Amino acid sequence: MSAPAARAAELRAQIDEANRNYHVLDAPTISDETYDAALRELRDLEDAHPDLATPESPTQRVGGAPSSDFSPYPHGVPMLSLSNVFDESDLRAFDARVAKLAGEPATYVCELKIDGLAMSLRYEGGVLRSAGTRGDGTTGEDVTGNVRTVRDVPRTLRGAPQTIDVRGEIYLRKSAFAALNASRTAAGLPSFANPRNTAAGGLRQKDPRLTAERKLSFFAYAIGAFAGAEPPATQVELLAALRAYGVPVNEHATACATIDDVLAFCRRWEDERATLDYEIDGVVIKVDSLALQAKLGYAGKDPRWATAFKFRAQEARTKLLDIGINVSRSGKLNPYAILDPVGIGGVTVKMATLHNADDIARKDIRPGDTVIVHRAGDVIPYVVGPVLELRPKKTAPYAMPLACPVCGSPVERPEGDVFSYCTNVACPAQVTERIRHWCTRGAMDIEGVGDALSAALVEAGLCANVADLYDLDAEKLATLPRMGDRTVSNVLGELERSKTRGLARVLAALGIRYVGGQNAALLAGEFGTIDELAVASRERLAETDGIGPQIAESVAFFFARESNRDVVRRLAERGLDLTAPLHPKEPVGVLAGKTFVITGTLPSLSREEATALIVDAGGKVSGSVSKKTSYVVAGEEAGSKLAKAQTLGIEIVDEAGLRALL
Repeated sequence: MSAPAARAAELRAQIDEANRNYHVLDAPTISDETYDAALRELRDLEDAHPDLATPESPTQRVGGAPSSDFSPYPHGVPMLSLSNVFDESDLRAFDARVAKLAGEPATYVCELKIDGLAMSLRYEGGVLRSAGTRGDGTTGEDVTGNVRTVRDVPRTLRGAPQTIDVRGEIYLRKSAFAALNASRTAAGLPSFANPRNTAAGGLRQKDPRLTAERKLSFFAYAIGAFAGAEPPATQVELLAALRAYGVPVNEHATACATIDDVLAFCRRWEDERATLDYEIDGVVIKVDSLALQAKLGYAGKDPRWATAFKFRAQEARTKLLDIGINVSRSGKLNPYAILDPVGIGGVTVKMATLHNADDIARKDIRPGDTVIVHRAGDVIPYVVGPVLELRPKKTAPYAMPLACPVCGSPVERPEGDVFSYCTNVACPAQVTERIRHWCTRGAMDIEGVGDALSAALVEAGLCANVADLYDLDAEKLATLPRMGDRTVSNVLGELERSKTRGLARVLAALGIRYVGGQNAALLAGEFGTIDELAVASRERLAETDGIGPQIAESVAFFFARESNRDVVRRLAERGLDLTAPLHPKEPVGVLAGKTFVITGTLPSLSREEATALIVDAGGKVSGSVSKKTSYVVAGEEAGSKLAKAQTLGIEIVDEAGLRALL
């Protein structure tokens, strides 16, 4: 056997196995980029050596054979897949071929390439009669019973022809995927790896009720058989007709007059795909005219009139070299993956988040594993899970350290918390971040002490904790870079003014877990002094309106540490006001008896300032929306709290509305 023939045989075996794992078993074993590269190499080999091309070659077939678990589903009109392009030069070459074959420039339609499972729906007399997967393009799997559970798939069509095969994609929305995994985690079940496999697995359930639980969705993008009416003339008209029949069509499909418009569409959605509630892995580009599509025809399995612009991969496999620990300003131990560097989406990834110890244990991630790493847009990469069949022997389950890896202090994990914490507030890993946070606007509002100066103070040995800020003088500050006389004077003046901020701001600035501006104001008004707060039991803390057991546990945990109490004593000795007016037991003011929730960013008020105004007027501020909520104060980028308020019929006001109530 010649070297090209041997290589072609090797590539065919690799691609056939990958097809079976992806299309039939829903358990991919290689990345999309590796698969595409192998298919392209095989196609190039067959082009260079035509005698190597056979009808059985993966370049001439689509997907994998249907599963024996379902009845065969023959396609009257084959469901063929697309050629791929990967960059601007490939895309322009496709456009040039189309123009040459057509005899004139073509116009196109761009559609998002949904990452799901291709599906054909047969309607007779406007009624859904059957549904089948693509399979090998000519024969798929009959999954009619399961597809009937997909709410996006209409049982009947309006004004449709006598016979129509609606072609599209079954997929799982990201939000539905997250909710499904949350429910599985709560039930002690393993999480699913990704939306695409979960959708494909859902369609192959023996019990349609299990399919229904996955809350799958559907988008249509083409037709197969079509009889009993005049067919559309263009792809734009086809999509409009499907929508008129009552079939869901992706709203982002766009007509493009030139290949430059197509390229702009592709670039836009590669940048913005993370904003969608479903996964896409590219853009499908089709010649708009259906008559021209028929004229251009096919080259093997690929239509000459369409192609897929493939985005750079968002997932890759690599070796997990080790698990490291980052210690945050609150002392939280955050595990992260140290990876054999791998390219994902045009970026070299060396580290990825592992969330927490429970997530590591649930996924059974171990150092030495080959792991799947996911990166979407600008989101921090995270480890999806291990590839168990590639796990080396003698790997051991990972255990979180019992001592802080930075200062060696004991590590504690509060009951009900998924994180462990260093018990030493003076831990060097925490100091810079604690000082920076102490000086922010929502905390002590010390202008001039930002990231750079906070780091410089720690590196110079001038600050080991926030109390040391109040021991600074002009001589010490002058030793630091870029600290002239005026800057030194301003910083010292800001530090002096911060001493009068009061207890609520101090509590928010200390970095106690779960205690931001709202909860700090509630605690300050309930206890009046930091001494009273420091000796309060968990039970007493939880009696405070708006303070639940988790926050009470965190506050008690903080003040139980001697190192934390020492910092508080030093702050008092340096003249900081650690008191606050007690809230009256019977609220007095125009907002007495009213409970507010603040969400989003207000135009001119920080959340802490808005909270103070509400509390001073006798109202209460809560962190969650319930039937007891009187008003939701919504600013820009308001999230789920606003949606829940709308669902419950709770009155919503903006900043102007809040001021009117006051």
